Amino acid sequence: MPVEPTPHQANVSAQVTDIHPTAIVNPAARLGAGVVIGPYCVIGKDVQLDDNVRLVAHVVVDGRTRIGAGTVVYPFASLGLSPQDLKYHGEPSTLEIGANNQIREYVTMNPGTEGGGMVTRVGDNCLFMVSAHVAHDCQVGNNVILANNATLAGHVTVGDYAIIGGLSAVHQFVRIGAHAMIGGMSGVENDVIPYGTVKGERGHLAGLNVVGLERRGFSREDIHALRSAYRMLFSTEGTMAERLDDVANLYAGQGLVGSVIDFIRARANRALCQPHNDA
Repeated sequence: MPVEPTPHQANVSAQVTDIHPTAIVNPAARLGAGVVIGPYCVIGKDVQLDDNVRLVAHVVVDGRTRIGAGTVVYPFASLGLSPQDLKYHGEPSTLEIGANNQIREYVTMNPGTEGGGMVTRVGDNCLFMVSAHVAHDCQVGNNVILANNATLAGHVTVGDYAIIGGLSAVHQFVRIGAHAMIGGMSGVENDVIPYGTVKGERGHLAGLNVVGLERRGFSREDIHALRSAYRMLFSTEGTMAERLDDVANLYAGQGLVGSVIDFIRARANRALCQPHNDA
């Protein structure tokens, strides 16, 4: 039911449908049409909530934070407060969250820092389950899932459609490629190729995310080419550079394989996650 505007809602669209009387909304906050702010939420002055954002209850959104249209945030989530980085000294960094995300209970996301580009970004259509954490300067793609208690340290990059399993932890500066699958309770210290699967207390590459590829409609031919290229890339013959060149030449024009080659050749801060010798 619509509520009458109050002084603390001065920058609110006329079409906002519901701001609970117990919510505290800074007058400078920008709220789009159809925003719903539930009981006991606290919204800071530099926050922007786009159309149809819903904060269920007891949500804190602060700092220079923007939440995209249609995103739903569940109780006790904390978004946009200062990074957990001792080098942070109050610089005007930002947190940008895309559209149509589900951010479940106790999720935390921090803005960027001067040492990491000043912005943390989350894409569209993601699911962050209970107590997931996105640290400063992370770059998270679209359609990503972080399961319960999955954590990203600072400066992590996660590609589209990646899944980070429950109770897993990703080390700072690690890159997780698109469509990768990180098994539950894995510690990921090194970069994970697109379409790869990682598991283990200290995560190792355990093949390709074939189930995910099939579910997302990739053809048998594409998956077969990717599997053949994977075996060549991680064989024990020659050097990685030599194997990369061989695979690039053999599979020129094959899109999935090409994205893996580009990922490996890209400049990176971490080593590449490798299979165990007996994997």
